[in-house]
Amino acid sequence: MTLGVDVGGTFTDLAWWDGERLRVGKTSSTTDQSEAVVQGAAELTAGGTVAGLLHGTTVATNALLERRGARTALVATEGFTDVVEIGRQDRPSLYDSFIDRPAPLVGATDRFGVAERSSLDAEVNVAPSNLEELTAALMEAAPEAVAVSLLYGFANPGHERAVRRAISGALPGVPVSISSEVVGELREFERTSTTILNAYLTPVMSSYLRRLVERASEAGIPPGILVMRSSGGLMDIDAAGRLPAAALLSGPAGGVVASAALGSSLGYSRLISFDMGGTSTDVCRIEDGRPEVSYERAIDGYPCRMPSVAIHTVGAGGGSIGWVDPGGALRVGPRSAGALPGPASYGRGGTEPAVTDAHLALRRIGTDVRLAGSVPLRDDLAAAALDRLGEQTGLDRAGAALGMIEVVEAHMTRAIRAVSVEEGADPRDAALVAFGGAGGLHATALARNLEMAGVVIPPFAGVFSAFGLLLSPPRHDTARSVLLR
Repeated sequence: MTLGVDVGGTFTDLAWWDGERLRVGKTSSTTDQSEAVVQGAAELTAGGTVAGLLHGTTVATNALLERRGARTALVATEGFTDVVEIGRQDRPSLYDSFIDRPAPLVGATDRFGVAERSSLDAEVNVAPSNLEELTAALMEAAPEAVAVSLLYGFANPGHERAVRRAISGALPGVPVSISSEVVGELREFERTSTTILNAYLTPVMSSYLRRLVERASEAGIPPGILVMRSSGGLMDIDAAGRLPAAALLSGPAGGVVASAALGSSLGYSRLISFDMGGTSTDVCRIEDGRPEVSYERAIDGYPCRMPSVAIHTVGAGGGSIGWVDPGGALRVGPRSAGALPGPASYGRGGTEPAVTDAHLALRRIGTDVRLAGSVPLRDDLAAAALDRLGEQTGLDRAGAALGMIEVVEAHMTRAIRAVSVEEGADPRDAALVAFGGAGGLHATALARNLEMAGVVIPPFAGVFSAFGLLLSPPRHDTARSVLLR
């Protein structure tokens, strides 16, 4: 009697195992994701009992991408408060002089130094001595969250805990993330960046989860909700509220888990999961039934030293919008029509052509189809949107539709190459597991382009990530730095 709910940018997917059979459903995503979760659960279960809710969410990811996190202060060892700005002094793109690193999530005026020092071998141990000064400055700054990352906090967490006690006493109710608990590893820049990410997202994530628990309780769903980690396992809701940085890739991780299980059952030793939804496409390489796991990655340019399935994401989905750049070239994405207004064919006020409109115009999607069982498609609106695009490109309606599909498939081909060829793996030895609402529409073309071994389209492909939640085990990730001499 377990319900898995995966929220995407366009649709919310549900899979319910009632002890005897699997039932699946889909509903449009809402601005507050908890509304769609509870609404979809009520529609799918129709009064049945839900013993547990497993949840994949993009709340943390969206808050970071849209810069809707909390105003965060950073407390670091004196002399190291600007490490988050200095970084590693590398460049995002070596030969592109127009690309800059994103601005730090903590501004210069919100960084505070604490007089303390410790060493790796604990021979130096100078306790924090200016805590009254520090707390007074923080009270004046009035941040919504605080990140504490001291130079050797990973080796001597006592100093960070003392700082947290002082801050919590002065700023009750303000969440404080300390690096020794978020990511207790060496490398101060990456550790500080991850701790800031966690603090920045904590108020948003914890507030969302509280609303979810309240709405779920009103609907008769028990409070023991589990949330998907980026690394492919489940954590309890309290841990998710304290450690949102561990759930930055919560959404797509479920599909990778399900793909790995399917590949093992079918006897495939090498797979590439291909999850194409309404907003984005996520791909991941799976070897011998185990997804590739990355222990450090950048999320929108910010280093995050948390384990996660090695997913590569591109802004190419069924809702990705076709447009013409100043040079006259046809482009698709990364901007998406989302659920509201959605592609032009949804009839919800959208006027720009999306990939879904292109498929509808080419009759790759039938005009009698209702997406998620409830969204009718209007081919006249899709045709009008494609005609307007065609006027800008000199193409007829079919040419504009085929051009959009060719462009979006080029984006997805590069994504698959990024997790295979660019990592030394030959895609010709792998099968492509295609799922998500739009995955099956593009799978064979992509596999043919890359000469892949085959294509697997699972049952319930449209809600496969939600099904993966039902297969995911509880997981707790820990790390420790060890110096070898």
